[in-house]
Amino acid sequence: MREVRHRYVDPLDAIWLAMARGFGLRVERSGEVYASTDGKGTLVLGAAETLDPDDCLAQMIFHELCHACVEAPSGLAEVDWGLDNVSDGDVIREHACLRLQAAVADRFGLRFVLAPTTDFRSFYDALDTDPLAGSSDDARLAREAIVRIDAPPFAPWVERGLMLTREILDLVRAAESSTSADSSLAAALHRRLDEPVSGD
Repeated sequence: MREVRHRYVDPLDAIWLAMARGFGLRVERSGEVYASTDGKGTLVLGAAETLDPDDCLAQMIFHELCHACVEAPSGLAEVDWGLDNVSDGDVIREHACLRLQAAVADRFGLRFVLAPTTDFRSFYDALDTDPLAGSSDDARLAREAIVRIDAPPFAPWVERGLMLTREILDLVRAAESSTSADSSLAAALHRRLDEPVSGD
């Protein structure tokens, strides 16, 4: 029998796993959690078989880096970035993270490609063209965070990850543009549940 010596890694996963390493995070997978950090450099994300079909490891890592940025600097050394994941006590800070995520992803046209898949998706989808606008506490926190995301330790990793993601998806979109009615960037990564993927 053939000896299997390698494991296939999705290109977008490989990009964002590398960006996480550059930032200083070791990513592990587990069936016990959706996302959790230990405050010591380990980020545990849900195992593939426990996630929804529209979940994407790249998006999850990007989202956690945005959380880290909103909570920096003190939250970087805290379990779960210092957030309460049990109650609704930190909803404002979750909203700030989503505003930051949308604003940074917009730089590369990736707002809906790397969109969150949690119950907060409705908030994310309702954000204005300028997700940082407004006088709310979450908007203020997001505006403070976007300054930090362009400086170390977040730079160059977040922007580089988004740039490389855009390059990969542009190649996929170009490959499919002659055979698909929908050649949008989001369609390069997502398929409807009732839509077969070539090779299935």
